[in-house]
Amino acid sequence: MAEKLTERSLTGFIEVLAAKEPVPGGGGAAAAAGALGAALCMMVGNYTVGKKKYAAWEADVLRMMNEADRLQKELIRLVDADADAFTPLSQAYAIPKEDPKRAEILEEATIGACEAPMEMVRCAAQTIDLLEEMQEKGSVMLISDVGCGALLSGAALECAAMNVFINTKSMRNRTLAEKLEQEAEHLLAVYKEKAEKIADNVTGRIRK
Repeated sequence: MAEKLTERSLTGFIEVLAAKEPVPGGGGAAAAAGALGAALCMMVGNYTVGKKKYAAWEADVLRMMNEADRLQKELIRLVDADADAFTPLSQAYAIPKEDPKRAEILEEATIGACEAPMEMVRCAAQTIDLLEEMQEKGSVMLISDVGCGALLSGAALECAAMNVFINTKSMRNRTLAEKLEQEAEHLLAVYKEKAEKIADNVTGRIRK
């Protein structure tokens, strides 16, 4: 791609997403949602640091912020990585079926297309862990943002997992496909529930 998706404004990114082009698609949108979840975790931390009420947890909050910053940057990178992986995949599908090299090229491209969404799943899961801790140690003034971050990260994880599954479905290397599927399924089962629990807890605290 001549222009990276992450170099566009939010409006520009949404316009591309809504257009007929197949990228960024669900993978790029998942990564963007995950980056927003990590950014909310950082925002809560920034508001917490320096407050006397939370002094006992400041070292923990700073650690969480550093990790959230890393995850946010990685998820932003994955927006473009996912889009870039679509080009060789679409080119592979365009190869005539009678070409003896088609299957090998398509397999390589399909495996490559799994890499970004699988990493999104991992990053989103790690973000949810941070948000779970932040709901206990971060400022209660921004507790709603913890809940929002958890839901965004949970949605990002589930959307990314869908992209893993759609790619592994057509992989010939079933050993690798099953390994990726099992990891994605495990993280989805554990962290979707955890994200929803965080959001439910936050809503309950707000509505008391």
